[in-house]
Amino acid sequence: MKPSVQSLGDHLVRTARARPGHAAVEWPGRSLTYARLLARAEAGAAALAARGAREGDRVALLLPADDSFAVAFWACQLLGAVAMPVDLRLGEEERAVQVARAAVVVDERLGEGGGSPAARGQRPARPPREGTAGRFAAVIHTSGTAGASKPVELTHGNFVSSALASAVALGLDPDERWLCPLPLSHVGGLSVLVRSAIYGTTAVLHDGWDTERVAAAMRDDGITLASLVPTMVARLLDGGLGPSPALRCALIGGGPLPVPVAARAHGEGLRVAQTYGLTEACSQVTTSRVGEPETAGTPLVGTRVEIAEDGEILVASPTVAPGAIADDGWLHTGDSGRLDDHGRLVVTGRKADTIVTGGENIAPIEVEAALLTHPAVAEAAVHGRPDEQWGEAVVAKVVLRAAADPAEIREHARARLAGFKAPKVVEVVGDLPRTASGKVIRRDLR
Repeated sequence: MKPSVQSLGDHLVRTARARPGHAAVEWPGRSLTYARLLARAEAGAAALAARGAREGDRVALLLPADDSFAVAFWACQLLGAVAMPVDLRLGEEERAVQVARAAVVVDERLGEGGGSPAARGQRPARPPREGTAGRFAAVIHTSGTAGASKPVELTHGNFVSSALASAVALGLDPDERWLCPLPLSHVGGLSVLVRSAIYGTTAVLHDGWDTERVAAAMRDDGITLASLVPTMVARLLDGGLGPSPALRCALIGGGPLPVPVAARAHGEGLRVAQTYGLTEACSQVTTSRVGEPETAGTPLVGTRVEIAEDGEILVASPTVAPGAIADDGWLHTGDSGRLDDHGRLVVTGRKADTIVTGGENIAPIEVEAALLTHPAVAEAAVHGRPDEQWGEAVVAKVVLRAAADPAEIREHARARLAGFKAPKVVEVVGDLPRTASGKVIRRDLR
């Protein structure tokens, strides 16, 4: 008989029995042990049931990144409900659309009651039910960089497979302390919370980005892993962050890490590895070695990556959401890339972001990398603008860390690129439109 995959709730029960006094979740100034997390999650599951939530129902979580979110998420898993985190920064109409799909909405703390038999180890974990791997554990909405945000249903099997494959790629320390300043409403942030519980390690949560707070945590709080996006790395380096004593790896996702930023990180002794992933694949797809961030690395164990004839990245893996698999058996990512001679993935951008100028295809991230080598440029975003002569003109928007002439920045990029790739226009802006997970929203650059 084929063994069943344990549910996420089963993993929490197992971990609480094995490491009851170990910190499960930390947030500024406070922490929660696994025994206490399980106790509060079981009380929360009872509260959800009393409010009408049943197995398989969607439960919307409108909560900050602290113990309130952790308890509610695990309450859903113990009940067999499907957690649906909602980004608190959404507009009222966007939030209403997502909440309308839920049977129950949680916007306040659950599970403030006392201990439970399971928390004291007096009740064994229930055996996995048939078909657990294929049951939905969470609904995560995409970041919306390529259009309207869409819901992705991820299974228990997706999360467990992702956690195990990630541990092989990154290694696993029993005393791991994984820092997460990413939104828990997105898969990169939620994965830190889930994986830590499966591993029996500690998730360190920050509700929102604060450069000084994150830098202090990485220096002083024994952080061994950190999940960041490229913009966060640049801001940490600008803030003077250097080597962090306990840090094994800062895992960089949410888009390619620009070569100049990677070089600065290496020069400052910050150990970084690049990863490529997406919501539909339950986060990580490939991961580079520490100190080799020029590519997104090789596929995780159990994952296959191929490049279609048109350059699109295709993924097949037990981490891929069932609803995202096309008839040909692949997840069509909508991203463009190539595999180098060592099988490492090089991501060149979104297919839809490709700029066609004078019959030439240009990847915006290549132009952005050239702009970021200018000492005054802190951030850069490149897009196409309709042009009668060229079809599209390459336009760059830059955020400066020091005064600089846009014409001089343009010539700086031109000296490093083929002439047709150099931006026709460089515009200085105060900031760039980004999603909550830090990705540039290119459609808002026009």
